[in-house]
Amino acid sequence: MNVRRTSTLLVLLLLGASGISFAQNTPPPAASAPATQPTQPGILSATDITDHLFPPTVFFRGQTATVQMDNVGGVRYADGFLVLAGLVDSSGYASRIREKYQAYLIVEVPIEIGGQTLKPGAYGFGFLDNNRFLVMDLGANDLLQATSTHDADIHRPIPLQFVAGSDEESYRLYHGRDYVELHRVK
Repeated sequence: MNVRRTSTLLVLLLLGASGISFAQNTPPPAASAPATQPTQPGILSATDITDHLFPPTVFFRGQTATVQMDNVGGVRYADGFLVLAGLVDSSGYASRIREKYQAYLIVEVPIEIGGQTLKPGAYGFGFLDNNRFLVMDLGANDLLQATSTHDADIHRPIPLQFVAGSDEESYRLYHGRDYVELHRVK
């Protein structure tokens, strides 16, 4: 009798762990779908970007860094694909990494920066001395270097922003008064 009772209890526990509900004879509730984001193309400001689009902490070189959510921005293309960037708190990193890792970049489409193509993915980047822009993979390996431009005419520079570029699918990524232009690769 104890063996039968124990076997029945074990079966019920296993079925219960799999999510089958006996009381209502219904399957477990489906996970709720994420809220649909607006698909309006153009520049996204920090107020447009929630933690559903940009995570509040990001992984880079074996650690996580907090994103300065008031210093994020991005671009939504007409087909809904995104390019997002956000400044990070890199204070916990070694000085050799901290000097070049200022921000995090999330790219859903290939983009060109300074004549070089960057594939979709997540990257660290920084604006460095002598008009240099550097993109690194998540292991802090240098992937792309380009020349940045200093814009002395920009009114009220902010820490990070995107502005319209030279054509319909290009945008400037600014860090203060310095920028690089991003072009979408077709």
